[in-house]
Amino acid sequence: MAFDIEMIKAVYDKYPTRIAAARKATGRPLTLTEKILYAHLSEGEAKVAYERGVSYVDFKPDRVAMQDATAQMALLQFMQAGRDQVAVPSTVHCDHLIQAEVGAVADLTKAKDKNREVYDFLASVSNKYGIGFWKPGAGIIHQVVLENYAFPGGMMIGTDSHTPNAGGLGMIAIGVGGADACDVMAGLPWELKFPKLIGVKLTGKLSGWTSAKDVILKVAGILTVKGGTGAVVEYFGEGANSLSATGKGTICNMGAEIGATTSIFGYDEKSAAYLRGTDRSDIADMADQIKEHLNADAEVYANPEQYFDQVIEINLSELEPHINGPFTPDLAWPLSKFAAAVKENGWPAKLEVGLIGSCTNSSYEDISRAASLAQQAVDKKLLAKSEYTITPGSEQVRFTVERDGFLNVFDKMGGVVLANACGPCIGQWARHGAEKQEKNSIITSFNRNFAKRADGNPNTHSFVASPEIVTAMAIAGDLTFNPMTDTLTNEEGQQVKLEEPRGLELPTKGFAVEDAGYQAPAEDGSSVEVIVDPKSDRLQLLDPFQPWEGTDLKGLKLLIKAKGKCTTDHISMAGPWLRFRGHLDNISNNMLIGAVNFYNEETNKVKNQLSGEYGEVPAVQRQYKLHGVGSIVVGDENYGEGSSREHAAMEPRFLGVRAILVKSFARIHETNLKKQGMLALTFANPADYELVQEDDSIDIVGLESFAPGVQLTVVLNHADGSKDEIKVNHTYNAGQIEWFKAGSALNLIKAGV
Repeated sequence: MAFDIEMIKAVYDKYPTRIAAARKATGRPLTLTEKILYAHLSEGEAKVAYERGVSYVDFKPDRVAMQDATAQMALLQFMQAGRDQVAVPSTVHCDHLIQAEVGAVADLTKAKDKNREVYDFLASVSNKYGIGFWKPGAGIIHQVVLENYAFPGGMMIGTDSHTPNAGGLGMIAIGVGGADACDVMAGLPWELKFPKLIGVKLTGKLSGWTSAKDVILKVAGILTVKGGTGAVVEYFGEGANSLSATGKGTICNMGAEIGATTSIFGYDEKSAAYLRGTDRSDIADMADQIKEHLNADAEVYANPEQYFDQVIEINLSELEPHINGPFTPDLAWPLSKFAAAVKENGWPAKLEVGLIGSCTNSSYEDISRAASLAQQAVDKKLLAKSEYTITPGSEQVRFTVERDGFLNVFDKMGGVVLANACGPCIGQWARHGAEKQEKNSIITSFNRNFAKRADGNPNTHSFVASPEIVTAMAIAGDLTFNPMTDTLTNEEGQQVKLEEPRGLELPTKGFAVEDAGYQAPAEDGSSVEVIVDPKSDRLQLLDPFQPWEGTDLKGLKLLIKAKGKCTTDHISMAGPWLRFRGHLDNISNNMLIGAVNFYNEETNKVKNQLSGEYGEVPAVQRQYKLHGVGSIVVGDENYGEGSSREHAAMEPRFLGVRAILVKSFARIHETNLKKQGMLALTFANPADYELVQEDDSIDIVGLESFAPGVQLTVVLNHADGSKDEIKVNHTYNAGQIEWFKAGSALNLIKAGV
């Protein structure tokens, strides 16, 4: 479970020269975000100043982390790269496929049986290619990373949107799709638009019922779910320095809920204490030596408005506990106003379930503070009125809090400990009765609360708060209860009041664990066999995509002309399709089934030009593939927005779609299409979208002289014998054109180019 000390030393060794070059290029003091980004530029680029929100830049991350749902396709792709080992330290974490139902032991046992072939594959492919493997039950990816791998000033990508959790230890950590992870593991640089910067200045100090969770709940209310898009949120100030490292992790984790690229705190005494408390004193010692590089320049903190694109200031001493929701994480309510909001909006006041833990709030500090309230309930003879669950973030935390008696306290209060996994937070919750779709309320210390997310019931009103507030609400069973001011009636009919929660940032006896759940890879994986059953319906080895044939593309059939919003969820749905994330053929049966057909206003119903009949999109495309006929997809604005899942690009490629022609692309999806060897084209004149007819045979001309910045021509051959010639744009650079010619970026890597 080594944390790659030599790699970290190499990162720190280059900091002084890289940051000096960046300061010279920009001609001004630097924020912490800029320092880390400039320190991780691909070789030869450190002397260039980039325009925020405009410039696309290649970076060299220090490590990759993958969760089990997304790791499957990422590693299946990596197997095609021709590499003996990953190029950067990488880990796989089995946390997404464990469904919560009755309790930790039974749920984990069931998951191991149900997902055995996926776990065996992930374990074996990790063993072969030098990837650390965290077994099911070891914990949630982000908590495990914070405890073992995050380090100040580092840069990491992870195949999960809450990867920014590691920003609590001063790391630039960004959520990506599996294709990006694959490329970095194969040794390619990683492209990112140089982000804008939002500075959040924290003054004062938290006290009483208020916790770090309330900081991000407040920020979410200010910025909304879109306010951080394209930006890194950098926290600083005396208030920031007063927060625990895990509290900072909570704040950075939920930065995903405001659309931020990532969030980060500088290195301070709290960071050092956490590193030393998790047996990483040598990292703390090294970080201490370059501490000035692990924070913004003093001039930035003195005059933040000059260096950030936006500045927000929050006084922690005045901050009130918040509850956000329902149905969106940015609907922020101060605790003093929440009861009135419940009544005014007609939300169910009776609380059915309180859930604490998850990757967002499962630290020792979180659990110890919640346990202090549970102990009060026991001592004051209060019976919890709501169901109450606890999801530890890692086996190390679970073992330690059990040793220190907290789990026993929760048990006395009526709590149920779930497996060290994502569980209800991502919808892996077999909640009994949810199928009735009754109107009800739950409150969690998780990060997201969209409709149907936790239990599949669109009428479940889900609220987000700190573990302390969740625990107090579960004891009361009533969302109109304010633990700061209200009393409760105990079993003896007495009025009692909950006192302020108390806890410890780190265990006084240190962390302990018998089996953390880590499996180190083989030193030489050449003889290791990757386990994939050829008959499996969940896993399928990939074959390389065919290279470009060297000619213009003629006679393409129109598969679908998508109308309006077409996100990656429309292109490759999740839900029940999650089980096929490692089987490209099977998951391709969901390709574009959510897209609206321009010609009939229906989903999953398009014309088969070979038969003249209408059929489901994947079935029609399979007919084209069977007969060796290429096809094209036409789309509207911002095609491919949403999740970065690479399946939305791989499925069309696999089934024989040759090009995607749209008014505009979401950036990540456009890049994913390029990596899979597809043509991603945009109308030079968006109005030409209207010229595309249902029975068109389409040619793409100019590919033999395909070059950066040079338009291509699309010929729309209509059924009546007429035709339209239109110009289309692309954003391929020279290297990406080589991806297209080779058939995919991976083919080029495998060829050693």
